[in-house]
Amino acid sequence: MARSFAQIAFTPDVQAVQARMGSRRAYHPMEIGAVEDSALGPVEIAFIAARDSFYQATVGSNGWPYVQHRGGPAGFLKVLDAHTLGYADFSGNRQYISVGNLAGDERVSLFLMDYPQQQRLKIWGRARVVEEEAEPKLLARLESPHYRARIERGVVITVEAFDWNCPKYITPRYTEAEIQTLWAKTDAAETASAPALEDEVLGQGALLLTITGMRQLTARVRAYELRAAEGAELPPVEAGAHLTLPVRLDDSRVVMRQYSLTQHPARRDVYEIAVQRDDAGRGGSRAIHNGWRLGLRLAVDAPVNHFPLHGDDRPAVLIAGGIGVTPIKAMAHALKARGASFSLHYAARTPADMAFRHHLADRFASESHFYFSDGLAAKRLDLNAVLRCAPSPAVFYVCGPPRLIEGALHAADALGIGPARIQCESFT
Repeated sequence: MARSFAQIAFTPDVQAVQARMGSRRAYHPMEIGAVEDSALGPVEIAFIAARDSFYQATVGSNGWPYVQHRGGPAGFLKVLDAHTLGYADFSGNRQYISVGNLAGDERVSLFLMDYPQQQRLKIWGRARVVEEEAEPKLLARLESPHYRARIERGVVITVEAFDWNCPKYITPRYTEAEIQTLWAKTDAAETASAPALEDEVLGQGALLLTITGMRQLTARVRAYELRAAEGAELPPVEAGAHLTLPVRLDDSRVVMRQYSLTQHPARRDVYEIAVQRDDAGRGGSRAIHNGWRLGLRLAVDAPVNHFPLHGDDRPAVLIAGGIGVTPIKAMAHALKARGASFSLHYAARTPADMAFRHHLADRFASESHFYFSDGLAAKRLDLNAVLRCAPSPAVFYVCGPPRLIEGALHAADALGIGPARIQCESFT
């Protein structure tokens, strides 16, 4: 949805501010390419179906915006098809501000929030009011079987674009029902296995870490914060380092998996990793997403580094594909901190699949370049062009799937870039 979103959101005034603030180069690739299909995917459809409220913005004939909160049972905002949403409109305070605004301007913007998981989906569309006399069958599709109040009208929205927002600054909030569910699960866990969980330590290393934070970065990628007991300082690390972590699989076997550290290397209070769930993989990522909880303790060895940065003043070119961004993010922090020259090139299927996209665009606006590869995406990563345009002494760091690694090595060989100048780490 990169181009559709950018066409609506990045007006000339917005572009001017981006240019002034240094983020224009990072966002410009989103505006280039063929027009995309605005179809909602399975992830968006499931997310919408689970919501029990949303915020809707309309614009009045006097130019003033109006934001309305809409609430109801989960799923009251219905996905009629991949391009169309709709909801039933019941009698409220009878001000009819949103309905009146739609009579003059069909454009709407929706914000859908999942506070516990720190996720938000924004949707742009064109809305029309549906009256029972004119379209009774369509209005019937908007009814909720659990709410029998009389529907005054329906609102049907044709989706023009959508985008997932960064989870940063979303404070987790819980409904009364969610809290009761959490308490019930906690009581059951305490009764059944809380003593074992409290005493359990996975692994046999000398460094004891506790999971103290979890953040959902994308639909499939979750970040985990690991800290030492009582806030003790952690062993120092350099960019590119990884931890070997114990993971209990579904069959109860404990296996070891390696995950790159993503935090600023100068931090001594926390290690951070990001894990992409792969249900077709060997089971480690699935077990982490399903089984790791706050408070779980891990006994590990100190981090090691097989993907280190060079220490001299040569410029760097950082290239990441998908979840391969994890060590690349740490490298960008380290290079920025020492004032080194570098560029960062990040490719993924869609913007919504990019872990840390907003963080990178904010912290490294002038250095970052983003590429999207699904069907009608804005721009694909051209490895030959990136390597060819880099300064002659530059050192290249590439992390991602095997195809990205192979493409980078092939381009380097064709351009006469020696193996000492291109370092790779593969995520399989």
